[in-house]
Amino acid sequence: MMRLWLGVFCFLFLHIGAHAFAILPGDSLNHQEITEQAILNATVQTCRALAVAEGVNFNFPAQPYTAENVAAACGASQSSKTFRKAIKSITLRNIRVDIRYALNASYHFDEEMFVQGRGIITEGIAAVKASNRMENYETARQQLGEIMHPLQDFYSHSNWVELGKTVPNSNLIRAESSIGNIADESRATCRSCDGDDCTNNILEDIIEEQILTSGYFGIVPIVSTKPPGKCSHGGGIDQTSKIEPKGGINKDSFKSEHGHLHTQAANVAIAATSQLLEDVRLAAGERPFLEMVGIARGSSRALCFVTDTSKSMSDDIAVVKTVTSSIIERYKGTENEPSLYILVPFSDPGFGPLIRTSDANLFKNIVDSLTTTGGGDKEEMSLSGLQLALTSAPFSSEIFLFTDAPAKDEQLKNTVIALIERTQTVVNFMVTDTVETNRRKRRSINQSQARAINEPEAQLYRDLAHASGGQAIEVTKAQLPVAAAIIAQSASSSVVTLLQASRSPGQTDSFTFIVDQTVTNLRVYITGKSVTFTLTSPTGASQQSTDSSGSLINNLQQVGNFITAQLQKQVGKWKMEMVSTNPYTLRVIGQSSVDFLFDFVVPSEGPFGGFDTLDTRPRAGVTGRLLVSITGSDSATVNEVALVESSAGSEEITGAVASQGDGDYLVQFDMMPEVEFSVRVKGRVQGSSNDFQRQSSTNFRASNLTLTADSENILIPGTPVSVPFTVSWTGSDGNVTIRASNNKGFDLTSPSMLFLKGGNSTNGTVTLSAPTNTPSGSDVILTIEAETPDGTDSNYIVLRFSILNSNGDFSHPDCELLNLQSNCPENCSKSTWKLDVRVTDGDNGAGVDRVSLIQGNGTYNTSLEAGTGNITLVSYTASCCAPEMELLVIDRVGNVGSCLFSARDSVSISVSQSLSLCLSIVALGYLLLN
Repeated sequence: MMRLWLGVFCFLFLHIGAHAFAILPGDSLNHQEITEQAILNATVQTCRALAVAEGVNFNFPAQPYTAENVAAACGASQSSKTFRKAIKSITLRNIRVDIRYALNASYHFDEEMFVQGRGIITEGIAAVKASNRMENYETARQQLGEIMHPLQDFYSHSNWVELGKTVPNSNLIRAESSIGNIADESRATCRSCDGDDCTNNILEDIIEEQILTSGYFGIVPIVSTKPPGKCSHGGGIDQTSKIEPKGGINKDSFKSEHGHLHTQAANVAIAATSQLLEDVRLAAGERPFLEMVGIARGSSRALCFVTDTSKSMSDDIAVVKTVTSSIIERYKGTENEPSLYILVPFSDPGFGPLIRTSDANLFKNIVDSLTTTGGGDKEEMSLSGLQLALTSAPFSSEIFLFTDAPAKDEQLKNTVIALIERTQTVVNFMVTDTVETNRRKRRSINQSQARAINEPEAQLYRDLAHASGGQAIEVTKAQLPVAAAIIAQSASSSVVTLLQASRSPGQTDSFTFIVDQTVTNLRVYITGKSVTFTLTSPTGASQQSTDSSGSLINNLQQVGNFITAQLQKQVGKWKMEMVSTNPYTLRVIGQSSVDFLFDFVVPSEGPFGGFDTLDTRPRAGVTGRLLVSITGSDSATVNEVALVESSAGSEEITGAVASQGDGDYLVQFDMMPEVEFSVRVKGRVQGSSNDFQRQSSTNFRASNLTLTADSENILIPGTPVSVPFTVSWTGSDGNVTIRASNNKGFDLTSPSMLFLKGGNSTNGTVTLSAPTNTPSGSDVILTIEAETPDGTDSNYIVLRFSILNSNGDFSHPDCELLNLQSNCPENCSKSTWKLDVRVTDGDNGAGVDRVSLIQGNGTYNTSLEAGTGNITLVSYTASCCAPEMELLVIDRVGNVGSCLFSARDSVSISVSQSLSLCLSIVALGYLLLN
């Protein structure tokens, strides 16, 4: 007899559903809320499954789930910021579909585009799974958000719910399977609504025969593709709803024509999104899935080194080895242990390869094996190595670049700045052998001229460090170990910036910052020559940098152009007066769980309104908007958001803050600044007597150039993709310089210059092609830059493509029972049962990737069948007291299957059947609870 042992899995969904899927009367759920709930639910499910597998207790977080309490339940409180960032990334990509593809019926399952909509979903799933296999999690998130939108729209825009369905259509996430009985193009499906009453506008025969249909949609009154007798989407802007049959069938909100079914549609959409996430989880495994959603054990930050390996760097390489070993040993087993390690070597003429691993000991061995070679001339490929690191490191990482040579590829400066702004990554330059450090060492003129970095060359590194909020530390080789040890202390994932400023040219200036109760390990970083400062605490006590006996500074160190001070913590407002005629930078940091995220957004010009996130710089001199999210606290509120001038003065623009709920705030500024700026947030944690202050490390610029581009984000190897773009600006006529580059060195064609009339726009196209042997799941980052004729202003757009080399394999592996030995008596404790199974992926399949035991407590062994590389043999032995077992079988492209066997009988079914049954139970639970 068939037995489906899905108790744990179904319990998880029921536990989640019983508390998270209910909708308060009068409230409508939107794509953002549906997506967030499903991700939070899936993450709880994954963390509990991992805890069960590791034999540790798991405590469900309190309802309602939040990024903060789910991360804490998963034992990853340090990941709350990256978890929330991942959720935002996915949800904003979901929302963008309504903006970028508003009138594309396939993305919304409108106009009975069921086959086309399912094709978008299944191709996207393949790309997500491939990206996860290659650990390209940001690319996976981008694609995942985009396919969630049509998946959720299916339940609101089709008549699935009207047909009486209470569980998801699981075939929407499986290619080459039947979605259902789709209405013929000529078949009538609707009648006009009875005034405002549309509850019975779908024809009875459509319901009785279980025919799938969806509404037509159009916004142009005189143009309609709606055939006679077909349903409309409905709503105020849908002009087809004014054509017979009038009305609509969408369930987008309670106010929609079929709003009486909104709750059911939203609940099934959440269940369908959870089902999609479960399929992705099974294909990836628990740990990779959690990394995809931004959850990591230990620190969520990466430890990233970009290092010059030319011959003159032997002393510096030794420091890299020492610092790496020190960080690994200091943080091993703690919440600050890095979850990812990245190394990019460079010299001349080469750079790379990028090495990326989560294994600390392996990374230490790789760094220890670094050797120096080459570098015969003065310059090295430092920016190429940095570009590769920036496109591979997680969001908001910290990179340490070691070199004693100027950049040979300085033309990449704007590209690197664009990537710094997009990833909000801090870059610290550890530079030895500048002309200044050589002067201090009094080297001979021959030694100095042979390699030393002159002032303009050093300024390039200073500019990049400033853009990122990092330090350009210029020291001698003898001083480097001390400087590196100091700066490496900022490797903790909980580092927050309280104040960020610079002055160029140098000037006397005063700065204030607020220290709240959550901040610990308060530090000041300064770079510059001949800099002094006076520090004043909240109590009014003061101490000068030249005073070694004061009570405010616990430890003051200076090495090269780098000054660091460890401060005695006092809650309240501090003041710092800087004195220097030379350029300097100032950064005040601490450790705290409370931080913030933000995105520049613009109002959508599409038919549905809303806001779209920018992949470019915001426009200068006009109204601008930020979407700000507080992380690390469920009770923190924001009372001020300001854009603070970065380097020339103290001007700031304060925005109007409007709460959006759940720690999100929409902030509007009357005018975006023309000068470089950073973002500062002030607020208060509930129960605290003091405000908190946080500032972005990254410095940003607005631009008078507007650059837009859009393209499909899946790239097929060997097939060029065209990326059309548009440049506009309000300046005078002239030639705009265009630069396009990608991080993988793929072939591309691009115009180098476009003529642009002031106040108008012009178009261009970049063509990008991946080699035919590019592995599926790789990604490529395309950066397009535009620069004004006089070179004083520029803008960019950064696009991420997923490489998908599909072999057309959409079938999960199958299990064939070879042998079953079972003769279990009533006293089960004295007997065992055995079976042998062959797992295959078919003649044209990608091959079996892994087989794991997910049900049963017996022993099992796997081996490859002799003479094949595509067939796995499984042998299993268990006590008769445990008469059931289940195998999870996954192929090399992520197709998931499940095989269940019993000592009493034997069956083999696919995971799609298992999930369908479980989700049916979940849907029944929703109905009972609502």
